Amino acid sequence: MAEKKAKKKSSKKARSGSQGASFDQKTIQEFKEAFGIMDQNKDGIIDKSDLKDLYASLGQVAPDSQLDAMLKEAPGPLNFTTFLTLFGERLTGTDPEATIIGAFQMFDKKDCGKLKEDELLKILQNKRGEPLDDDEIQAMYKGKPPIENGECDYKAFARLITTGAQDELSKA
Repeated sequence: MAEKKAKKKSSKKARSGSQGASFDQKTIQEFKEAFGIMDQNKDGIIDKSDLKDLYASLGQVAPDSQLDAMLKEAPGPLNFTTFLTLFGERLTGTDPEATIIGAFQMFDKKDCGKLKEDELLKILQNKRGEPLDDDEIQAMYKGKPPIENGECDYKAFARLITTGAQDELSKA
């Protein structure tokens, strides 16, 4: 228990909490309530046992690997500030570049760093995920994705999505 509190204090110094400032008070309060539900043992840190208990309360058993993967998304102990920061990143709608590259790599059978343009469109419009509609596809093309000779360099595309898309769209 003392170890968790020490970790909690050290993580507060490492985080500025600037993401938290971008939410209004009502939203922060809603996040506090959600955090409180997840922090089953009420020690101020969401850990593996908290997640196991949460899943159990929902009648589910999550594999340890899934719980570990969830906790690895946090840069340290998952206190409220870190929780708020992670959700702030999620709510901006952009995943980290490595996550986007990893998703595209799953479809790169030749492991060459490129996908055929028609394959890319098929992926982006797949009904199993969150498909892009026609307007979103047109907006993507306005962002000038790195497509040459019918192939998309998905690493450059991921970089564009995470860093340069808004700049490109504002020029159009």
